[in-house]
Amino acid sequence: MLRTVDLGGPAWVVRPVGAPAEGAPDRTAAGWEVPAVVPGCVHTDLLRAGVIPDPLQGGNEAAVQWVGLTDWEYTTRVELDEAPAQGERRHLVLDGLQTVATVTVNGAEVAATRNMHRRYRVDVTDVVAPGDNELRVRFASSARAMLDAAGDDPLPYDWAYPYNELRTMACEVGWDWGPTLVSAGIWRPVRLERWHTARAEVDVTTTTSADLARGVLVVGLDVETAPRGAHAGGLEVEVVLARPGDAAPATTWRRPVGPGRNRLELDVERPEPWWPRGYGEAALHDVAVRLVDAAGRVLQQDHRRVGFRHVAVDTTPDEHGRAFTVRVNDRPVFCKGANWIPDDVLVSRMTPARYAERVGQAVDAHMNTLRVWGGGIYEDEAFYAACDELGVLVWQDFAFACAAYPEHDEMRAEVAAEADDVVRRLAAHPSVVVWNGANECVLGWEDWGWRAQVRDRAWGEGYYREVLPAAVAAHAPGAVYVANSPVASEPGVHPQVPGDGPVHLWDPWNLFDYAHYRDEIPRFVAEFGYQAPATWPTLAEALGTVPDRPDDAALAARQKQPAGQRNLVDRLAGRFPDPAAIAAGTERWHLATGLNQAHALRTGIEHFRSWWPRTAGALVWQLNDVWPALSWSLVDHGGRPKPAWYAVRRAFADRLVTIQPREAGLAVVLVNDTDEVWADLLTVRRAHVLDGEVAREAREVVVPARSVLTVRVGPGITQAGHRREELVVAETSPAGDGADGAHRAVHAFVRDDGVRWPAPAVTHTVERRGEDLLVRLEAGVAVADVQVESPGLRADAALGTLLPGERATVVLRPERPGTGGLDADPPIRVRTRNELFHA
Repeated sequence: MLRTVDLGGPAWVVRPVGAPAEGAPDRTAAGWEVPAVVPGCVHTDLLRAGVIPDPLQGGNEAAVQWVGLTDWEYTTRVELDEAPAQGERRHLVLDGLQTVATVTVNGAEVAATRNMHRRYRVDVTDVVAPGDNELRVRFASSARAMLDAAGDDPLPYDWAYPYNELRTMACEVGWDWGPTLVSAGIWRPVRLERWHTARAEVDVTTTTSADLARGVLVVGLDVETAPRGAHAGGLEVEVVLARPGDAAPATTWRRPVGPGRNRLELDVERPEPWWPRGYGEAALHDVAVRLVDAAGRVLQQDHRRVGFRHVAVDTTPDEHGRAFTVRVNDRPVFCKGANWIPDDVLVSRMTPARYAERVGQAVDAHMNTLRVWGGGIYEDEAFYAACDELGVLVWQDFAFACAAYPEHDEMRAEVAAEADDVVRRLAAHPSVVVWNGANECVLGWEDWGWRAQVRDRAWGEGYYREVLPAAVAAHAPGAVYVANSPVASEPGVHPQVPGDGPVHLWDPWNLFDYAHYRDEIPRFVAEFGYQAPATWPTLAEALGTVPDRPDDAALAARQKQPAGQRNLVDRLAGRFPDPAAIAAGTERWHLATGLNQAHALRTGIEHFRSWWPRTAGALVWQLNDVWPALSWSLVDHGGRPKPAWYAVRRAFADRLVTIQPREAGLAVVLVNDTDEVWADLLTVRRAHVLDGEVAREAREVVVPARSVLTVRVGPGITQAGHRREELVVAETSPAGDGADGAHRAVHAFVRDDGVRWPAPAVTHTVERRGEDLLVRLEAGVAVADVQVESPGLRADAALGTLLPGERATVVLRPERPGTGGLDADPPIRVRTRNELFHA
């Protein structure tokens, strides 16, 4: 039986190799070293030892740049109690090295690597011995390696270092939402495996017929036999498939296998299908794969969880261009979701609990899709397992983003090996339904002026058109491959054509106003976003004290988009009175920019959803953050939802009421993203901000399953008597969902900054219920974007509009339940949009 010795843990040390780079602390005495923990990285080890300050706190990013320009060496000692038995082999398995590494065992070099994204296996049988063994992993500076590889004539890239020259996490060199922290280390587990006779690399995936009547369990084994010792003939593989629950007994297959590649296709009649969230159960089957020798002894056992689903992308031509609709089990799905970036720039710090929390926050916001962006990493198994269990579709980018990539023989071989490894690792996960060749690389070629700099050199297209789709076809035949995002359905068509393929909509943030999301009716929006700062508590934790002015250097250092600080203020124009006055103080600026992000994303999502099935997806940029930042995230690095998270949750609700401009005039659009008919009473009112209801219309509506109904608003509502003081309010019964407005839509007759919002008048009472606080609100006047805040507590709802006399209840829960009781009289603060209209 294969036996494993875990080489992780705290029994390591790390030291600089040679003189540390300029800026290092005065610890240059010969031979200095610090304790290290594996998995980890040099930043976390130096931080734990007190050598560096926390690079994510204050202005410490600049102070630790020397770390990424220094070479490092990790060392541990491994005690082996016996010599290899006859026929036994010993393999060193390294699941992740960041990035340019030389591995030695007892002084003998056994591996040299240049790829953070791959796993490595090395036969060390002849170099380990009974007793004490030394394992060293030396890391050359990735920053210097990138510069050396690029030379004097680099291919196009952005940020601090030419990341396109090295297979490493692109965003460690900086991005427009993250710091520059080039690291090094054994960032994923390392172990010693002992085996005899034979072993196998196992990969598992499934295919399913569109009618769900037949599934195929595909099991791949790369079998390796010991070169001497016990005879390896007569090997078999035993595969056991257990269906979900107790619906049916397990199915067992036994098949002969031999050295080299073996591929089994095992028929499964009427498997329980895996469905995305909102469409059915995300049914998972347990699979055991056992390698058995001629005597019936189990040599190796592997476990996977798989799902059976049929996936396709419909690109049928129509009167609008070409569709781009993800179909799961032959049902069209509106992809409601967000882009995912690494949840920490020091990626080894991610834990299964943190993955589960963040994916859970996506689901709580009614998302069914996450796109793993190509400038980060291929995430840990815990991420994909959470998506499998919760029914979240994963759009998985290959690790290419926003650059031209060299295609010389060495790099091409490295990319092919990486693609083969990562697709085989992730193919078992039913959540991974779309593989994408790269992020914005075809767009860069078309629009960013690369041709003059690239000249006659290859720039990565060979990967996207040949190498990567070949890996998907070989190892994940049940998934879909697209060449890039954005991209058109056919080569030769510009990647940003609204009527063809996924698009990225950045002009509303970079150039205009969020009303311009309505300028186009795209087929699928793979990126769109608006910025806002992290929540106040997260900024306070990162900076110590939040500065009084938003243009303070400490806050500006958290803004990585060159035009970001200016855009945050400029995009307030037309939305709030006197943006310059708002920007004079951090508190009002923080509130206004947070609300602006929320309304921008809600505007975009509601517009896109109102055009289903013509538009079939909206993926917000971005769900999460790599550090405490001023960025496009919905959830900040502290795990706290921004106001925009609440707005997105409302806009992605399975049943949505929205008010939209149409050619025939103002319309209420009802979106039903459920399998049940939605029959309800729709009430549309015109209401005065001080006096309440002025006029009312009501009608019964019936919205078929997975459909959209558009209802024109009559002149009795649209002909306002006091345009600046009246609102259109549409809602379905039962009304009164004012805390977050899930079934209510509000429309102003004038530009946002022209509404005469009265001074806020909201009273509240508080009831304690266990660890929670129930805050009951009553509005004396119309108040918009109601938020309830208290330190250490998180609201269950926010951003609703309350009309005069209306009531709502907000529940405040501890950010970390079970960590202690509430203060005797916790402070409660009610914030509204209204306060920004009154100095």
